[in-house]
Amino acid sequence: MNLKQIAKDTAKTLQSYLTYQALRTVLAQLGETNPPLELWLHNFSSGKIQNGESYIEQLLREKPDLALRIMTVREHIAEEITEFLPEMVRTGIQQAN
Repeated sequence: MNLKQIAKDTAKTLQSYLTYQALRTVLAQLGETNPPLELWLHNFSSGKIQNGESYIEQLLREKPDLALRIMTVREHIAEEITEFLPEMVRTGIQQAN
């Protein structure tokens, strides 16, 4: 068992999930302020969000301002949850087991 590789894989998965959550947040904001751009972003994102970093790279080429916005929201979410996430994961696994 390679714990370092497991940690890297877990971090990558979490990073992609936080990208997805940031996208959802930005889509909701755009739905209120700029519906045509929200529709464009929704259509662009369809089927591309599985790999968060690849998705961001593609979006940077198409609409850098939206990519930066998603990255900023993702960073904010990460800062907010990293403090209590490890304990929540440990507790959740213990309770599930």
